[in-house]
Amino acid sequence: MNPSETPLLAIHGLERRFGALVALRGVSLVVAPGEVVLLLGPNGAGKSTLLRCIAGLARPSKGRVEVSGRNVHADPEARRPLGLLSHQSFLYEDLTARENLRFAAELHGLDSVATRVEQALADARLTSRADTRVFGFSQGMLQRLAIARATLHDPALLLLDEPFTALDAAAARSLRERIAAERDAGRAVVCVTHEPAELWEIASRVIVLRGGVVVADEPRPPDLGEFRAGYDALVTP
Repeated sequence: MNPSETPLLAIHGLERRFGALVALRGVSLVVAPGEVVLLLGPNGAGKSTLLRCIAGLARPSKGRVEVSGRNVHADPEARRPLGLLSHQSFLYEDLTARENLRFAAELHGLDSVATRVEQALADARLTSRADTRVFGFSQGMLQRLAIARATLHDPALLLLDEPFTALDAAAARSLRERIAAERDAGRAVVCVTHEPAELWEIASRVIVLRGGVVVADEPRPPDLGEFRAGYDALVTP
């Protein structure tokens, strides 16, 4: 990226406290268009908290998050280019799959809503269940629908928290293909995962958190086995 260009995502000295607990400590990083970043670390490292801060759902105790130069906590419009898949699905159980997607489309002010929704249902392999209330969906179906909701507005920056949870082989393959397509289209993806093999060949970069601190930030090494060999040393205090 040219130094004069405004980065897609810039995090400056981010700190997040929960009382005496410091979940994030001085996190600073930049993500450019076309990057697929794996965010790794042990349980409690601050990975999900970092995604929530980027998405504007959690307010940092210190520091700031900027998307295309706009502070996501001071300017709600800065959040429009973001898509988030978190542990909270943001789905309404009393609505059908189609109604959930239509509601999300209207929130984003999208055009061609019906066409977008039908395509998203087809991509999620949920067309046959489009008019079924989400209340009765399996975990895999919920995850596929949540991914469809998160990507419906073609976000410039996609934030994924354990996106492969409950997906079958076909859905996992489809998600990998979607992430690769996002990368090739010049969009960026930041993905929290406990299993880097799911996206290793697609990823461009690896960031490791330990105790809320970035302990590694590097281009994705060619060999996953070699990376695993050094990973324990990175995350062990």
